[in-house]
Amino acid sequence: MTIQRDTANQKPTVLVVDDEPQIIDFLRIGLGYEGFLVHVATTGPEALESFTRCLPDLVILDLMLPGLDGMAVAQRISKAHDTAIIMLTAKEDVEDRVAGLDIGADDYVTKPFVFKELMARVRAVLRRRGKTLGDVLSFQGITLNRVTRIVAREERTIDLTPREFELLECFLMHPRQVLKRDAILARVWGYNYVGDDNVIEVYIRHLREKLQDDPPRLLQTVRGVGYVLRG
Repeated sequence: MTIQRDTANQKPTVLVVDDEPQIIDFLRIGLGYEGFLVHVATTGPEALESFTRCLPDLVILDLMLPGLDGMAVAQRISKAHDTAIIMLTAKEDVEDRVAGLDIGADDYVTKPFVFKELMARVRAVLRRRGKTLGDVLSFQGITLNRVTRIVAREERTIDLTPREFELLECFLMHPRQVLKRDAILARVWGYNYVGDDNVIEVYIRHLREKLQDDPPRLLQTVRGVGYVLRG
């Protein structure tokens, strides 16, 4: 029997299934900042129970799970509902990928991964299913196109590096919301980033220069906390 999803809540939902706490926390923060309602499971049986309860738009599913492995979970989900599935794996075995795709997975991401790659795959998978996450973001005369990667302020096109683009995208997703430094690091630099968090200040300065935000009126510092995009 096919399960029918309640579409009354238009906020996209994702079920993240992984038994590594660091991965769970990283994806919970990153996907939450991308506008998803995030549900979490850490075992195969818990994943099936959570899926039945929340009926997500997307499942991000680790291959190696306690209780019931990711292949079995994907197979059971695919039989019940046509939900998008992206599998996470530390393995690079082609046979594992083929087997996962054959039982209903839409794509594979190999660990360790960069969040922007995962999100590109998420958007592509959902787009193929007729769903979009909002390809154009805008605020106070700034526009950012996630597909063409064109950024402009008023009529002036702004040339950004990939990292600057991701940082601005993060702020445009949450205008007027204070973003903590650790959340920015996880979202833009990745869960396995090892380095000085002063890198954020450097890139904020670059963005301010390119946006001609001097003195800073758009990208403001909240001392001891993080940064906020204000108008």
